[in-house]
Amino acid sequence: MSYYKLVRDKIPEIIEAKGINSINHIASDEEYENALLNKLKEEVQEFVEDSCEEEMADIMEVIYAILKQKQFSFEDVEKIRKKKAKERGAFEKRIIAFIK
Repeated sequence: MSYYKLVRDKIPEIIEAKGINSINHIASDEEYENALLNKLKEEVQEFVEDSCEEEMADIMEVIYAILKQKQFSFEDVEKIRKKKAKERGAFEKRIIAFIK
């Protein structure tokens, strides 16, 4: 097994406890931002393949990390989400649009 990606904070310890060597470094701000976006894509794909609560929790963990990295307030983002839902609706009615 070989990979180069952002991992959760305790993963290096877990890997080492299994007797596996890993080379780790702390990402620069730019590398971290890119790694978070890649991790979000990875976690969303895993959710697509197995739509369970655990995969959704992984997506949420990455979203929280992105909020913190971007210095976005969860409350502010939630206000925007609610405003857009009020003005444009949410996805509750399950409408699929075909536009020609």
